[in-house]
Amino acid sequence: MKKMVVAVASSVLMLSLVGCGANGTATNQGSQSSNGNTAVKTSAGKTYKIAVVPKAVGFDYWETVHAGAVAAAKDLGNVNVIWKGMSAETDVSGQVSLLENFINEHVDAIVLAASDTKALIPVIKKAEKDGIKVITIDSGTSPQVSDSFVATNNVNAAKEAADAMDKLLSGKGDVALLPFIAGASTSNEREQGFKEELAKYPGLKLVATEYSQSDYNKALSVTEDILTAHPHLAGIFAANEPGALGAAQAIKQQGLQGKVKIVGFDASPKEIQALQDGTIQALIVQNPYKIGYDGVKDAVLDLEGKHIDKQVDTGATVVTKDNMNKPEIQKLLYPRGKK
Repeated sequence: MKKMVVAVASSVLMLSLVGCGANGTATNQGSQSSNGNTAVKTSAGKTYKIAVVPKAVGFDYWETVHAGAVAAAKDLGNVNVIWKGMSAETDVSGQVSLLENFINEHVDAIVLAASDTKALIPVIKKAEKDGIKVITIDSGTSPQVSDSFVATNNVNAAKEAADAMDKLLSGKGDVALLPFIAGASTSNEREQGFKEELAKYPGLKLVATEYSQSDYNKALSVTEDILTAHPHLAGIFAANEPGALGAAQAIKQQGLQGKVKIVGFDASPKEIQALQDGTIQALIVQNPYKIGYDGVKDAVLDLEGKHIDKQVDTGATVVTKDNMNKPEIQKLLYPRGKK
């Protein structure tokens, strides 16, 4: 607990010190290096420049990952974090180009949430061939080619979503699934886990699977289509933040709050509000702060030749209106503190 408090305090402190330039670079204020980024020296005089590349920027989930990465840089004291990503998770080619730029800049390490399980493998191998350490976070590759993969066990987390759905529906009803991007490891794994676990409940019938493309409006649209095609729909599992919010809006617009149960993923402020007002009944909450923190920490350990685990599970928790006010859940929901 003491460590968690220190990490959260570090995050809050660092967020007040972060400046973002037009190129998306996040720097810790201090002495400036020749390229304008902040240089924080180790005791041996070594500065590690680490590029942290999310699947997309602009989402609350990824901003919490960012906060964790920045806090790790602060605590380690020898890291210059460069935060940059694409505006859409579907921009796979853009992410590849971004990584190639970082390789050309000769960063020391890349901490990456891969937007595609296959397409990012060649550029990761290129980085490693050039002596750049690569840690994948949140979304990896298949096969795994990075030195470590720090993430939620998405298959198991999605199985918990199916268990929650069974409880909400008392074991009977038609269910829809909203994964987000076919080919993205997190989407694939959550779809896999939910379907595998749902098969254990004979009273629950999966009647529709539609991809949200990690887009609120798309999720809203496909949910409306599902409700039209399946007027007796009882539940929806939306496998990420845009999907959950889009599905929730569709449910609200049709006056079906509480009648069609929603199990969402992650814990953005709008999702938490939807949980409070009864539009969403359960959230599968990851620990994005820890994902960002451990990703940077493992990159530094890797650079220093120290042992790191090949895979790190950062955990997931089922949050409902009944348990959301417990102190340990509040810390998970608000790792950067309430705003």
